[in-house]
Amino acid sequence: MIMEKGISSVEVLPSESSQVTAVKLVVKEPETKQTQRGKRVGFVLVHAGAGYHSESKAKEYKHVCKRACQKAIEKLQAGALATDAVTAALIELEDSPFTNAGLGSNLNLLGEIECDASIMDGKSLNFGAVGALSGIKNPVSVANRLLCEGQKGKLSAGRIPPCFLVGEGAYRWAVDHGIPACPPGIMATRFSLAAFKRNKRKLELAEKVETDLIQLKKRRQSNEKGSRIMCSACGRPPKATGGGKGGDQIELYSPENDSGTLDTVGAVVVDQEGNVAAAVSSGGLALKHPGRVGQAALYGCGCWAENTGAHTPYSTAVSTSGCGEHLVRTILARECSCALQTEDAHQALLETMQNKFIGSPFLASEDGVLGGVIVLRSCRCSAEPESSQEKPTLLVEFLWSHTTESMCVGYMSAQDGKAKTHISRLPPGAVAGQSVAIEGGVCRLESPES
Repeated sequence: MIMEKGISSVEVLPSESSQVTAVKLVVKEPETKQTQRGKRVGFVLVHAGAGYHSESKAKEYKHVCKRACQKAIEKLQAGALATDAVTAALIELEDSPFTNAGLGSNLNLLGEIECDASIMDGKSLNFGAVGALSGIKNPVSVANRLLCEGQKGKLSAGRIPPCFLVGEGAYRWAVDHGIPACPPGIMATRFSLAAFKRNKRKLELAEKVETDLIQLKKRRQSNEKGSRIMCSACGRPPKATGGGKGGDQIELYSPENDSGTLDTVGAVVVDQEGNVAAAVSSGGLALKHPGRVGQAALYGCGCWAENTGAHTPYSTAVSTSGCGEHLVRTILARECSCALQTEDAHQALLETMQNKFIGSPFLASEDGVLGGVIVLRSCRCSAEPESSQEKPTLLVEFLWSHTTESMCVGYMSAQDGKAKTHISRLPPGAVAGQSVAIEGGVCRLESPES
């Protein structure tokens, strides 16, 4: 992998909204060795979620990202499809007890795990997804199988093969297609069970506070002066707040609460032929309503992949993370892919995060817009002017951006000895949900000599 440029800078960028602080950071990369003879090329970028990553668990987050990159690169070096490589990365991320996907996912209100996942192939533009899926250890494997089966054409009697299945139907389809079931007791880890118990207590406390507020308002409306209601949860007079915001509001998804993770894992890949693929997987929000489906399963919201074409000069792959409802209502994956067709990828992604996400009219009522993306774009380019050889090269730009407190990423090329990992954090003073951080790099992948 040869780095095309490496800039190390921190720059405060102007924004149309005074509430938005956009910070552009570009990672400086060392130059690596030349492509070995006969060795296949490719590149992978993964994320372990946009949310809050405590310093105490930083090592674990980075380690799982490193392993995920290595799994994808092993597939690419063996000549596998980009979709198989991105699936391999996601399976590694799902199997970690520290991520909110697959094993150890957030539990819903009933104490059950329901997962969402999707995958998209940039070459065929086919898509596969599952939502609210229980009983399967690796939801992305079902999504990938749906994609593969869909590429085979129509079913008997001319039926259209499904690309998106949910709930019990998704589970039955997976088992019928040879994907092993997983007992519910194995899916929940001691971390996810402990988080569920903490969040249930917070929910019960919040409901008691709200009940006391309602009682207080009714008594005030009845002009019952002189009485004093004490909060049954904390023993203090409840504070009446307009619209249920502020006051004694209990937050499940605050930065201080490491158990209320918004994390969704994902990966983007480009192979030797320039084909791209993207995938995403999530356990959803903590204490979500049973049956809730987030962005990780929805077309154009969780991931996007599209090869170069008549109207797309660049191949693009995108995977998103964060609050699913925010990402669904802005169709962020698709928006980012379209924006990356312009010349300046950094500026295009910044403007998309500012104008199409934080400043989106569809989220105007939200106090803070929480999300993150990893993006990759590539194109064929000629050899460097001073080079006498004309080896085909693939120019790859990779970026990540988030409005959450932090985002953990890893990346690796087929020529690297090991993956690089990083936890990106908003700078001091930046407000989560109102600020944007962007980092990334650019590299050239030279095709192997025959």
